[in-house]
Amino acid sequence: MSINVELLGKFIPAHNSMAIPLLSPTANCSGRSIARRRPFKLLIRSVLVKSGFVPRAVVGETEEKLDCSVVGDDSAGAYSETKQLAAGIIPKAQERDFTDTPYIPVYVMLPLGTINMEGELVDPDDLINQLRILKSINVDGVMVDCWWGIVEARAPQLYNWSGYRKLFQIVRDLKLKLQVVMSFHECGGNIDDDVHIPLPQWALEIGSQNPDIFFTDREGRRNHECLTWGIDNKRVLGGRTALEVYFDYMKNFRVEFDEFFENGVISKIEIGLGPCGELRYPSHPAKHGWDFPGIGEFQCYDKYLMESLTKAAEVGGHLFWGKAPNNAGSYNSKPQDTGFFCYRGCLFSPDRDDFDSFYGDFFLEWYSQVLIDHGDRVLALANLVFKDTPIAAKLRGIRWWYNTDSHAAELTAGIYNCSCKDGYAPIFSMLKKHGTALNFTCVEYENFPEASANPEELIRQVLIAAWKIGIPLASVLPCYDREGYNKILEYAKPLNVPVQCYLFAFTYLRLSPCLMEDQNFMEFDRFVKQMHVNMYPVDEKETQT
Repeated sequence: MSINVELLGKFIPAHNSMAIPLLSPTANCSGRSIARRRPFKLLIRSVLVKSGFVPRAVVGETEEKLDCSVVGDDSAGAYSETKQLAAGIIPKAQERDFTDTPYIPVYVMLPLGTINMEGELVDPDDLINQLRILKSINVDGVMVDCWWGIVEARAPQLYNWSGYRKLFQIVRDLKLKLQVVMSFHECGGNIDDDVHIPLPQWALEIGSQNPDIFFTDREGRRNHECLTWGIDNKRVLGGRTALEVYFDYMKNFRVEFDEFFENGVISKIEIGLGPCGELRYPSHPAKHGWDFPGIGEFQCYDKYLMESLTKAAEVGGHLFWGKAPNNAGSYNSKPQDTGFFCYRGCLFSPDRDDFDSFYGDFFLEWYSQVLIDHGDRVLALANLVFKDTPIAAKLRGIRWWYNTDSHAAELTAGIYNCSCKDGYAPIFSMLKKHGTALNFTCVEYENFPEASANPEELIRQVLIAAWKIGIPLASVLPCYDREGYNKILEYAKPLNVPVQCYLFAFTYLRLSPCLMEDQNFMEFDRFVKQMHVNMYPVDEKETQT
């Protein structure tokens, strides 16, 4: 889907969908509080205004220009309005009527442990009952991880799809759709993870003899979440390169489940590109002591990436630049406490070694280009395998330290985005090249002043960059109350903008006993009805024109 939005006198493709939590202050099923969010209509209004589009509201039989004076960086007015609404000073608006709005498909992500380490479907009878309940309220389908560490666990190129075949048959018999994730990363080790799925045992055994196949930090600690991109083209995995391993896996999946592609049961494939399936370096690992809001560490110290860095320095004519920064702090440092991420002003000197120096620019360009090149190579192979089936990639919204000049947490993750550079445009250009949709996840929407976080501005930057390039974005998030669902609906179907600004799909994260509780499920049922309404879906393919 694409629309023309006038921006600085030019027309650009524009899209509007991201994974952002829009929940009100409440408690989730674990009893933990959820932070208050800025009213979504103000964020949408802000993005459109910054794009040169002035929204209008229909009042009775006339149009009225919306007041966009609160769309600056200061969100105090937005919170004030929310408080006045709660206090009854401002009358509460009636809930919106979604009649005549497009049909937006709704999916539900299945639990992490749906398939066990033996490749078996866990408790199929219970799952069938839950899926029947979802089908009864017209949920369109489910999303599931296909774990490399389960399917190819025993030996190279020995694939066990038996549990997935049984799952897919159940989904097909219930006339649901499937979105499948090619998960080449480890599951577990992150906050709230209750399932552990390591990489295949044979790959770990190779790693025990050659630990440089894993990402490595400055202290030499190896990260087993995924394979380093330094071996994408190195035959170190039993005679295969990492790219060949990924390609063989995807190709075998495509052949094994050909019937599910041919009859349209499988509607989308998400390609895992790094830790948590996201296109980023594993720069913030809790297993190595990282805690929010630490800046993280560069993950380029395996011998393959260091060889690449040395070669890049030689080509650039600065051999002494063939090293990673030695003044970038540690996992839990703050930018101002490091030499590399602390902004030193505009005085240029060949001896400077911070992020804004000639050396800093060289290193960060190389570091981020390795990330982009990895995505480019894997997505090219994915398109060869899946051809006419839409593919997607996932990118995390790293919001902390966004209000600083260096954006240190983004830099260590491989996104060269700082006060003087847009790090998202080159990533989106690469995705556009492969016709790939983006699942952008910004899992917290609170500013956290102590972390100089600014999720609103980050989301705004990503939205506008995606609109310019023409990248469709997907949304995946949880919710448990009506106010939260209403905000998702405002986001999925914003008022007074072309239909092409709407989400093309939404995925609920994730199927659980909490979702199935009476009140929660009743609210979810209402939400699905409002997402559907009419029977003509937004066409995702239009976003790539």
